[in-house]
Amino acid sequence: MKKSFIALAVLAASGVASAQSSVTLYGIVDVWVGGIKTPVYAGGDGLRQTKVDSGGVDESRFGLKGSEDLGGGLKANFVLEQGFSLDTGAAGTTNNFFGGAPSNAAFSRQAYVGFSGGFGEAKIGKIATAYDDISGATRPAFNSALSPDSNVWVSHSAYTWNPSNTLYYVTPSMSGFSAAASYSFGENKTAATDAGAVISANVTYTAGPVYAGLAYQVQESTHNDLAAEFTRLNGSYDFGVAKLLAGYGHVKNPGSVTGKVDEYEIGVDFPVSSALTLSGGYAHSKTTEVAGSSDTKRDGYSLAASYSLSKRTYLYGGVQASKQKQDGMPDAKGDLYAVGIHHVF
Repeated sequence: MKKSFIALAVLAASGVASAQSSVTLYGIVDVWVGGIKTPVYAGGDGLRQTKVDSGGVDESRFGLKGSEDLGGGLKANFVLEQGFSLDTGAAGTTNNFFGGAPSNAAFSRQAYVGFSGGFGEAKIGKIATAYDDISGATRPAFNSALSPDSNVWVSHSAYTWNPSNTLYYVTPSMSGFSAAASYSFGENKTAATDAGAVISANVTYTAGPVYAGLAYQVQESTHNDLAAEFTRLNGSYDFGVAKLLAGYGHVKNPGSVTGKVDEYEIGVDFPVSSALTLSGGYAHSKTTEVAGSSDTKRDGYSLAASYSLSKRTYLYGGVQASKQKQDGMPDAKGDLYAVGIHHVF
């Protein structure tokens, strides 16, 4: 009888535990086929190639995420996320911003643990920065390779989106406002140099049809090096029949090279039906180099469409074209024609 009571108690306790915690396998598979012409910035025609590639809209990935209810509104959470190329099956790589070669990390995208509750959420590990949180929020053409700023905005390739050794905090939403901050430790201090850091913050406002976001990020590979600074301002307004999109970016010392970049883009999402959405826009950037160098201007245009087959699967396709102009150099032109499929599980 005693053993029976003990067994019942164990079963009851395990039932409570399973009700309070959960682990989920999730992911995205995204692949496209099309033709691409890569700009040749030294002059001459770019190479055109037909290809199958992964991640037209989102990088393909899989992950594990879990949450445990600790009581009183407090939860413990974790995420382990790995990127991969759907066209080759190769695992995604991670690059340490503070030095070292890219490596095939077990969880190249994100890996963190933390707590959430009425205070917001705190995380520690390898985490997307507060700047990255809003970076693609208002990109036309679904924040994809078909967006008009592809090969146009310098900031997209210059900023580090998921540095290692990161502390992150986001506030709860208060009257539509929320804020986040992250700090990534370099851990690369030597006798001759101080360790670097990635420091990032954002403020967002969401209410009804209005969205606005402002973010700032500083990257220094070592404390002694020239820091790169990124500022991003995004906004959108949903009129119902269409959503207007706009973004502005400013980069100081891109790639830790003295200079500045000003970037902007405008676009629109137009829902034709409950399943079909058209999106497109225009993007521009201007790089001002050190004194004595010529400025570089880039322009991009795009038009894309997505068609939902279900809540988890949609088809997409479109065209994007870009052009770079620099004094004394031939124009460098590129384009992309693609159709793809995006599935969430």
